[in-house]
Amino acid sequence: MRDDTTTRGVLFTGLFEKRLSARFDQPDMSSDGGAVLLKACDKRLGLVEAIAGCLRDERSAERVIHGMRELVEQRVYGMACGYEDCNDSARLAGDPIHRLLLGRDPRDGEWLASQPTLSRFENAIDGRSLVRMGTALADCVIERHRRRLRGRVRRITIDLDPTDDATHGQQQLALFNGHYDRWCYLPVAGFLQFDEEPDQYLFAYVLRGGRAPATEGAIPLLRRVILRLRKAFPGVIVRVRLDGGFAAPEVFEFLDEQRVEYAVGMAKNAVLEAFTEPLMKQARRLSKASGETAHLYGECRYAARSWDDERRVIIKAEVVRHPGSEAKDNPRFVVTNIPRVPKNVYEKIYCRRALIENRIKELLHGLHIDRTSCTRFFANQFRVLLCAAAYVLLQELRLQAKRTGLAAAQVSTLRERLLKLAVWVERSTRRLVLHLPNSAPWRSDWCRIARALGAVPL
Repeated sequence: MRDDTTTRGVLFTGLFEKRLSARFDQPDMSSDGGAVLLKACDKRLGLVEAIAGCLRDERSAERVIHGMRELVEQRVYGMACGYEDCNDSARLAGDPIHRLLLGRDPRDGEWLASQPTLSRFENAIDGRSLVRMGTALADCVIERHRRRLRGRVRRITIDLDPTDDATHGQQQLALFNGHYDRWCYLPVAGFLQFDEEPDQYLFAYVLRGGRAPATEGAIPLLRRVILRLRKAFPGVIVRVRLDGGFAAPEVFEFLDEQRVEYAVGMAKNAVLEAFTEPLMKQARRLSKASGETAHLYGECRYAARSWDDERRVIIKAEVVRHPGSEAKDNPRFVVTNIPRVPKNVYEKIYCRRALIENRIKELLHGLHIDRTSCTRFFANQFRVLLCAAAYVLLQELRLQAKRTGLAAAQVSTLRERLLKLAVWVERSTRRLVLHLPNSAPWRSDWCRIARALGAVPL
């Protein structure tokens, strides 16, 4: 690999009984030996091919060295391995494993694309390609789980949740948001949950301006995914869970029109508080008697002026008590058409949408999906889609780890234990051999996952 430092080794004296030297002088080694699992996951999903197929290559063919698919692969696999910046390509262009992942000879193959090439690639994307890529990402996720579950699913739950993406430059559509007290984007992430499975699977991540309302783009996104889910899973019950930012009349009308189950949070107002007051009085008495937080559940029929009809509203009348502070009223409201008792709707259905916060934290802290540092908005949307694709591959990896101790591991843990393995690459006329450490602490899990992805034991 390229030598970006002034020395290839160091000498420690006085640290041990014998002098210790450390040298970076092995040309056919990599620290990402386990990343071949990503290639196996992608072969099962067909994700990179689907995304790359959405892009048009308008470059002069005689000058092209790195094809569109190779550029997509390089960025997606790099992000999954923890290299979220294009600048990282300067250090990884000659890495034998990363060359192998792109189908090149790990020792003598062409080096991978440079940072300027990748930056030009990201900034050349147009809006139509981004729409096609987002559709391809969702289609790959839905098709993968259709095959996995053989279409036998009773209920699929769709969760949409906005988050904030802090910006620190001159990015297009990065605006100051008073709620977050900073300049930012406000992307929305979409997840699918099949029956009562513990994981939620990412199918969309849409970047939006820094002052975008939660409802912006929500209806087209929901319409597309509901149509594809019903086509892939005939007869399935579709459930939609949304927080209070989505409680707009056009959203409710759309959900009723689509005939889906829904549970949508709603902000309090004077009318709803009046409905809640009898329950709040009981909750205050219970809290005062016990000295602890108390809550009761009820329901009412309610229609805002902008609504076309009354809807069922679940009421949670809660009084919160913390040591050393006064009791505080905390009423909560959920608009729903699910015919269950109020407590079950709130606790067993609506509150479980909080699990997607863990998925969003993985995207932010495990994959740095918020590294949107390009000036062009389309380039930043392209980056988050590539990062979303990397996350889908890691979710597939976690799915294949269900019979190991990594079945519920965060993506950063998956990367540390399965991908970040030192390897020496040996090449002969007929085969390649990856020599991984015999002392790797998670080697049994790695081999089990590899077999689940199609490898055979030696």
